[in-house]
Amino acid sequence: MKPKKRCVHCRRLYIANPRVKNQKYCNRDICQRARKSRWQQRKMATDADYRQNQKESQQMWQTQHPGYWQQYRERHPQYCERNRMLQKQRDAKRRAKHLAKMDALNQLKSIKPGTYYLIPCMGNLAKMDALTQKINVIPAAYNDFCASCKKGLDRPADTVAIQGSHTEEVLHDHQKSSLS
Repeated sequence: MKPKKRCVHCRRLYIANPRVKNQKYCNRDICQRARKSRWQQRKMATDADYRQNQKESQQMWQTQHPGYWQQYRERHPQYCERNRMLQKQRDAKRRAKHLAKMDALNQLKSIKPGTYYLIPCMGNLAKMDALTQKINVIPAAYNDFCASCKKGLDRPADTVAIQGSHTEEVLHDHQKSSLS
């Protein structure tokens, strides 16, 4: 008795055709259509010439049959109704993506928390003495400090050297609000 294989599409057991090497699909029509569809998807993803030929043949067919889709929609109102329903679902899903999120900071990712080495620069020469600095990201919602949290926040602004002799004052968030 010949060994049976399991069809990749329908998961049924079948006896493989000895003339077809590495057969993975049974001979049912639905499974053969699935095999062809999967092959075409892989071919479209990997072969630029095949993709271009498919596009050109579709365009040629559309020029030869100019009113096909309009006539199809007129003859198949259930298709139009189903399409409207699906489009409403797609629109609702798209709108749901723009809702407020619990952690909107994930989208910004401009400053990543962690330990950084700050190396002062003088002209084109970097000095060897690096300053290790730990950076914690604090959301903007934390700008209302209670009285017990304000201790130590009245320190002067830090001065940072940037590329040579140009210096820039860095103000802390609580100092910026008091200057305004």
